[in-house]
Amino acid sequence: MEKTSELVSIIVPVYNAGAYIEETISMVKKQTCENWELLLVDDCSSDDSRQKICACMEHKDDRIRLIEKERNEGAARARNTGIEAAKGRYIAFLDADDLWMEDKLEKELAFMKEKQAAFVFTAYEFGDEEGKPTGKVVHVPPSLTYDKALSRTVIFTTTVLLDTEKTGHDLIKMPEVKSEDTATWWKILKNGYTAYGLDQVLAIYRRPAKSLSSNKLEAVRRIWNLYRRQEQLPVLYSIYNLIFWALRATLRRI
Repeated sequence: MEKTSELVSIIVPVYNAGAYIEETISMVKKQTCENWELLLVDDCSSDDSRQKICACMEHKDDRIRLIEKERNEGAARARNTGIEAAKGRYIAFLDADDLWMEDKLEKELAFMKEKQAAFVFTAYEFGDEEGKPTGKVVHVPPSLTYDKALSRTVIFTTTVLLDTEKTGHDLIKMPEVKSEDTATWWKILKNGYTAYGLDQVLAIYRRPAKSLSSNKLEAVRRIWNLYRRQEQLPVLYSIYNLIFWALRATLRRI
């Protein structure tokens, strides 16, 4: 598919996101950067997500596209479907329950061009179940290489922006593993790219009290499996990274 220069393709995997999807669409339409397309990839939702999306599309905004999958395959494949359908040079990921500041895309694009980067991400703030900021901000380092990224999962998917003119599309497709987003960032960095961090809060991470990410034991299992199975790191090096990952993850949530 021919890509459009300067267009940002925003990819949103949708699965039973009826409680949030109208707010998500409205939020994207308020972006100060208007050169975007919104790809809503419905992963066979059983709630009213599709109906709400279709109702929003009745306003005839050609920048919004609904992609309906034939079977439920999970977030990784949903995002990959969006990547394959994207018309833009730039790829931004957004989860349906997360929030962006109105100038998120504008500021991040300017930062990417300033750094001449292929991969950028930003700081973010935790929000409650209603999406209201809690005051707990996750700051980000100026840059991350592969080795540094192994011990800190500070790259939040909803803040990522990628330049496919530099990375290509195959490299940014997500593997079908748990914590597929982290595995993807490591894959990109392992191929010699540097991720640049913009330490401004441009997104809100809505974190319900009983969300999967709040399950600490599950999080440890996931990161350990990434070290050993996905990255095939030696045991001692995996333990070393796990210790520092756990320390940083704990500090982020205090």
